[in-house]
Amino acid sequence: MAASTAAGELGLSITGLGVQYPPYSLGPDAIDILSKRYHPESPAMKKVLAINRYTGIDHRSSIGNPDHPLVNKPNPPTVNELHEVFMSDGVPLAVEASRKAMAEARVVPAQITHMVSTTCTDSANPGYDHFVAKELGLSDRLEKVLLHGIGCSGGLAALRTAASLCLGHTARGKPARILVLALEVSTTMVRSELESINALQETRIGIALFSDCASAVILSNGIGEAPGKPAIYDLLGWENRVIPDSEHDLGFDVDPMGWKVVLSPRVPVLAKASLQPTYADLLSSLKDQLPSSYQKPADFDWAMHPGGATILSGAESAMGLTPEHMRASYDRYINHGNSSSATIFSVLNRLREKDMDALAPGGKVKEYVVGCAFGPGINVEMCMLKRRMNAPARTTGLDTPPETDDSEGP
Repeated sequence: MAASTAAGELGLSITGLGVQYPPYSLGPDAIDILSKRYHPESPAMKKVLAINRYTGIDHRSSIGNPDHPLVNKPNPPTVNELHEVFMSDGVPLAVEASRKAMAEARVVPAQITHMVSTTCTDSANPGYDHFVAKELGLSDRLEKVLLHGIGCSGGLAALRTAASLCLGHTARGKPARILVLALEVSTTMVRSELESINALQETRIGIALFSDCASAVILSNGIGEAPGKPAIYDLLGWENRVIPDSEHDLGFDVDPMGWKVVLSPRVPVLAKASLQPTYADLLSSLKDQLPSSYQKPADFDWAMHPGGATILSGAESAMGLTPEHMRASYDRYINHGNSSSATIFSVLNRLREKDMDALAPGGKVKEYVVGCAFGPGINVEMCMLKRRMNAPARTTGLDTPPETDDSEGP
C-alpha cells in the first residue's frame, strides 16, 4: 500500500516548534535496580540487562526515577493506574511543548484552527488532546483529530494529516494554524515488561530503548500571515507506505498491565530495505522543485527517527549517509532515548541549533531535510522539508526542566 502527494507549491510552513522532556534522566542502571528488586536472576533477564548496557543510549528521559511509587507496588501497575500518571505527569509536558511552539509561531489560542495529536501510550475518551486544548484555552470550535495505532511514526503521520487539513482550508481561502502534538509516557511500563521477561523468558528490549517526551509544531498554510513573518521549515511533500506482511514484527499490544512492545529481529532489515524505494518515490513526487545539487540521499540532511542504533546504522549503509547527516537523530537518541512519536519533532528542533550546524557533513548545512520514521504496520513515513536558512539558528535551548528532589515521579 502506498500514498503520496504531488507537492506543487503547497505553501505549508512550520512556524513554531516546542519540545518538553520530563525532569528525570535514567541511566542503564535504572532497569538493573528494578530487576534486582522484584525478580530473580534468569537467562532471559541476564541477556536483557546485558543488552541494556550496549544500546548506545546514555540516558532516557522519564517522569520519575526507580523509586517512583507507581513502579514499586507488589504487582505491575494496571492500565488505569498508568492512565492516571499519563494524565497527571504527561499532559503538563504536552501543554508546555504546545506553549513553546505557539510562542515561537506568534499565535494566540484564538488563532489555532485545528489540533492533530497522537500517542501510543494512553487510550481514553475523551483523549488527552481534549485536556491539553482546555488548558491552553483553545476554542471550543477547534477541529481536533487524535491518531492512534501508529506508534513511532505518529509524529510524521500527524504532520501529514495536518498538511491535508491545511490544504483543505487553502482551497476554501481560509487560514489554517494547526497545532500538531505528540505525547508519550513509556517508562512507567518497565514493571510490566520485566514481568514478561521473567515469566516468559523472552528477550524483550523495549524497556532499554523507550523514554518520555512531548513535542509540538505549528503548521500554517500562510493565508493571513504578516509579510516577512519567519518560518522554520517549509513542508514540500510526503510519502507513506506499509511494508507488506510485517504487522507482527512491530507493535505495541494492549495488556491488563499496560502495553507490551512487539519488536522482532526483522525490523532493522525491513526498515533498511524500505528506505530507497520510499525516497525514490518522494523525489519523483517533487519533480522539478529541488535544485540539481539535491538528488542523492547524501545531498540532504536527515531527520531520522532514532528507533534504535541498528535503524540509524542501517540508514547509513542503505542510503550512503554518514552519522553527521543524522547528527540530530544521534544526539536525541544518546541523550534522551526513543520517545516514540514525540521524537521526530525533537530531532527537527535539535537540527536547527548552532552546535548541530558545526557538525554538518563537510561543515556545510543542507537547505533540504528528509524526515523519516517507522511505526507499527510496519508503516513508513517520509517527508521533504526546506529549512529556512535565513531563520536565526538557535542556541541550545532548555528542553528539560531541572531535576528536583521529588521522587513522586519512575
